[in-house]
Amino acid sequence: MTDRPYVVLSCAMSLDGYLDDASDERLVLSNSADLDRVDGQRAAADAILVGASTVRRDDPRLRVRDPGRRAARTSLGLPASPMKVTVTREGDLDPRAHLFDDDGTEKVVYCATAAHRRTSRMLRGRATVVDAGPDPLLGCVLTDLAERGVERLLVEGGATILTQFLAHGLADELHLVVAPFFVGDPGGTPFVRPAAFPWSKDNRARLLEVAPVGDVVLMRYALSERCAPESVSPPAFSFSLS
Repeated sequence: MTDRPYVVLSCAMSLDGYLDDASDERLVLSNSADLDRVDGQRAAADAILVGASTVRRDDPRLRVRDPGRRAARTSLGLPASPMKVTVTREGDLDPRAHLFDDDGTEKVVYCATAAHRRTSRMLRGRATVVDAGPDPLLGCVLTDLAERGVERLLVEGGATILTQFLAHGLADELHLVVAPFFVGDPGGTPFVRPAAFPWSKDNRARLLEVAPVGDVVLMRYALSERCAPESVSPPAFSFSLS
């Protein structure tokens, strides 16, 4: 077992680099074909991680949708959907959020020490709440996930979490989808926050694939040496089994 899972970052952005606008409605950047591709990535993962702000704003279910993929996982002795994971400093999570649905899927919340006791009480019976230290560090989160048997982790955002994984060099692949429109909203959410990233004009990420998916474009980048050339091939669950 390695000291951390293989980490795939997955997100969609507008042509001007936004994940979301400033409205109260969720901005849909993808399409049905790409959502099916992401569903395949979910089915191939051992766990899916999002930040607490994504849980609050988007209330994602983080489950494998395709019945065929769900059946394929269970035939291998796996739960129908991967473990659900989030990271929070404040612990301000609604126990009624879909992340904590009673769906037979393991849920793990990594929480700052100051909020651990309150969050544990609030989510009792709904999730395992882990004291991740005064300021939760993603390296420690990944080590703990590896100890829980997670070998492949899919990270679906939001911007703060994506920035942290990228800035600390903790990701192995980036799956970046570009939608064919602009947001143009200065109050919107950019793909990443300002940070010092390992990749620059002098250290360029390795492009693995460019592919149209309906009217969006998928770009896959290798971000670590663990992303071997054979990883260009899609994982086992990336096709529809229905």
